[in-house]
Amino acid sequence: MTEHERRVKAEQRERFDFAVIAGWIPPGERVLDLGCGDGRLLRYLSETRDVSGYGVEIDGDSVLGCIRNGVDVIQMDIECGLSGFEDKSFDHVIISQALQAMHATEGILNEMLRVADEAVVSFPNFAYRNNRAAIAAGRMPVTEDLPYDWFDTPNVRFFTIADFEDLCARLGIDVRERLTFDEAGREVSEDPNLNGSLAFYRLGRGS
Repeated sequence: MTEHERRVKAEQRERFDFAVIAGWIPPGERVLDLGCGDGRLLRYLSETRDVSGYGVEIDGDSVLGCIRNGVDVIQMDIECGLSGFEDKSFDHVIISQALQAMHATEGILNEMLRVADEAVVSFPNFAYRNNRAAIAAGRMPVTEDLPYDWFDTPNVRFFTIADFEDLCARLGIDVRERLTFDEAGREVSEDPNLNGSLAFYRLGRGS
């Protein structure tokens, strides 16, 4: 696959990811996007769902990208918490395919549900069948949703759907909805921990 083909596939995957998340965001909400990169998700939500809000990003180049994309951004390290935000100051907090790059996983999830009524999380499922096949062959997986080689990956946590749901239960977090998809973008219902490459969650507390 050429570099151009890889970029095209990555852009298609990104648009798919954004569309799934947008389906859970009612129009006009206040949204906080953690690890927002260059702000493309928040720009997409602003254009399609008329949301307002902020991105949070630590990387300086990505912050400049947010500014170019017309996204309000705060440069800070979310590993240190969200103390600058008041309780329930947002309708939704999103962390899209970035939780696996975080160290303070529990703290981030708890903080998300402090500052918003609902959290949306997406992540690649390490237990996906193609990843298992790679491990069985003695290699770290490189897939559509885990596109990095082992030596240059930004990911520090490799976890599964089952792992994530166990953590939510331990933290008293309710899974309100889960969607899983294979690498072709088909929704998976049978054994998602085996057949799902990418997982999306709506999380909350209480009923």
